[in-house]
Amino acid sequence: MKRRPPPIPDLSEMPRRKRGLSAEERALWENVAKQIKPLRKKFRALKNQAAAESEVATIAGPMLRPAAPLKIAPAPKPQAPPLAPLGRRERAQLSRGRKEIDARIDLHGMTQTRAHRALFGFLQRAQDDGLSFVLVITGKGKVGAESERGVLRRQVPQWLNLPEFRLLVVGYEEAHVGHGGEGALYVRVRRSRI
Repeated sequence: MKRRPPPIPDLSEMPRRKRGLSAEERALWENVAKQIKPLRKKFRALKNQAAAESEVATIAGPMLRPAAPLKIAPAPKPQAPPLAPLGRRERAQLSRGRKEIDARIDLHGMTQTRAHRALFGFLQRAQDDGLSFVLVITGKGKVGAESERGVLRRQVPQWLNLPEFRLLVVGYEEAHVGHGGEGALYVRVRRSRI
């Protein structure tokens, strides 16, 4: 029959006693401490302050100090990348029909709020579907003195510069006359990071 080794005592339950330095050990330590040069003066000041606090603590007995609150900085939000214009070659290929426009959205007749929501949703779906180039038709606006000319035509480029849109868009440029000219934009969709 095999002998079992004796059980290992649980040391976590046993009280721990701190051993103080003997006079000989203290003299040796002080001799070593005198020969050491501090790296920085600031360190020396902190060491002297800590020594004074420890002396006060030994005289006053074990006092509980309140823990200093930790300051945790919030995680930085990922910044939206800057927009980049389409390359000359890409723009030429799109305008000549050599590079295909993957999808289109027509914002004609929409209010700004509705157009903003529709454009954002459209670009999110385009990114999710892995599309590269889309055409955003804003329209040129009414030609008349009583109404503002091309509100969406002015607003859409401003929206595309917003951080939430820059996460979806690499860049944009005015479309070729055949695709709507001043009233449309070629938009390059950013690839999704999955």
